[in-house]
Amino acid sequence: MDKREEQQRNTAFYRTLEEAIGRLPAEVRASLYRPCAEACVRDGVLVEMRRQFEECGRDLDRQYAKYGRSPYFFADVIEPGRVYEVGYPRCLCPQVDAGFVDSAAHCECSRQSILYVLEELLPGRDIRVEELETVLSGGEKCRFRVIVG
Repeated sequence: MDKREEQQRNTAFYRTLEEAIGRLPAEVRASLYRPCAEACVRDGVLVEMRRQFEECGRDLDRQYAKYGRSPYFFADVIEPGRVYEVGYPRCLCPQVDAGFVDSAAHCECSRQSILYVLEELLPGRDIRVEELETVLSGGEKCRFRVIVG
């Protein structure tokens, strides 16, 4: 099997897997994507978000006001201390970029990564992350609503 055939088989495998995962109950999808989401952001995104958070006095509103706009991330304070909208101006997933994934079910990984980072920054708080739109679901960008209880 040559490289091209191998790539096609891998792509077909991941697409089949993603379609099957997309049919599972939400809580099962969340538990499947969580380990991958944590691994994806643990050594980079989380480190930088923690640095920003500490610099801003452990205040998410201040952090998002200062760092909430970049080519890779945006964050808006909707209701101070409680409701935020965060996301990405484009899909940043390396699996999507590699052509392995094109199912909107995969966006659960992004939702889980946001949830993981915020649970690390705000331990003990009740945090919910809701998908508003994603590139893979036909949106212009990837947007999530965050509610901190």
